[in-house]
Amino acid sequence: MYKAKAYSAGSATSPLASTTIERRDPTENDVQIEILFCGICHSDLHQVRNEWSNVMPTVYPCVPGHEIVGRVTRVGSAVTKFKPGDLAAVGCMVDSDRTCPECQAGLEQFCPNLTLTYNFPDKHLGGVTYGGYSDSVVVDQRFVLRVPSNLDLAGTAPLLCAGITTYSPMRHWGVTKGKKVGVVGLGGLGHMGVKFAHALGAHVVAFTTSPGKKEDALRLGADEVAVSRNADEMQKHTGSFDFILDAVSADHDINAYIQLLRRDGNITLVGAPEKPLAVAAFGLLFGRRSLSGSPIGGIPQTQEMLDFCGSHNITADVEVIPVQKVNEAYERLVKSDVKYRFSIDMASLKAE
Repeated sequence: MYKAKAYSAGSATSPLASTTIERRDPTENDVQIEILFCGICHSDLHQVRNEWSNVMPTVYPCVPGHEIVGRVTRVGSAVTKFKPGDLAAVGCMVDSDRTCPECQAGLEQFCPNLTLTYNFPDKHLGGVTYGGYSDSVVVDQRFVLRVPSNLDLAGTAPLLCAGITTYSPMRHWGVTKGKKVGVVGLGGLGHMGVKFAHALGAHVVAFTTSPGKKEDALRLGADEVAVSRNADEMQKHTGSFDFILDAVSADHDINAYIQLLRRDGNITLVGAPEKPLAVAAFGLLFGRRSLSGSPIGGIPQTQEMLDFCGSHNITADVEVIPVQKVNEAYERLVKSDVKYRFSIDMASLKAE
């Protein structure tokens, strides 16, 4: 074992603060990574404040962070995919059982014995796993990803969650050239959805409640922007979408968007509203429309997404902050005061 610097929360009400944690020494299949940037996901805030206590109670101290980009410093004797000096990334998962049908299909995100990057039982050291708000991490090579060398690393970090969360359902539902795609909500997830749909060749319509976001949505790659509170703007799109990505986590009328789907169209939820959404059955019955949800993608698809981003020069729009401003960033996140993700420059941890 070795000591690593990190930022952790000691309780649901305490601020994140500098600390020291234990990391395992690399075993034969492990990759040790110096963390250069770590994105801040809204789920970090929920987990740190124990707001998911009914589903995933937080164990303290909690070191969050599952949008990790860094440089390989050491590799185990059996590692073949990486060498010291390589750029590497780690997302929401650091292990799985590798034997279940989901793992065999490259869909590790559905493994019943998945190990998440933080706040999950750590089979190596006991306790729970610690995430990317740290200066280093040790992960089995199977869950480490290659980073294209042309990408900005600060903007690459959020691809490991926000990126794959929006890319995966688009690939699953066949978003390609000639398709009409809607993206609901223009936040951390939605802005990536617009970028991916555009790069995949679709005709992209961004839906927002804020008229002031029109210009930015067009900059991100939208062909059209509809203000969802404007009935006329919504009406003109009735029955025309092949696919809609719903990235809104607040309570909203899902039926208004179901009506915009064409026959056999699909709307996929990637946002997670706190209250159950009321769904009118007839909206789905007429037109054989479908409503689904999607989490992150598996390791093969996450690598595919990173390679796609490398080919199309896609990264998240980020505000880079030092780790010392993480508590301020959390308060701003609550107010949606960021365009569009925070990325922590982990070099700042050296000052602690």
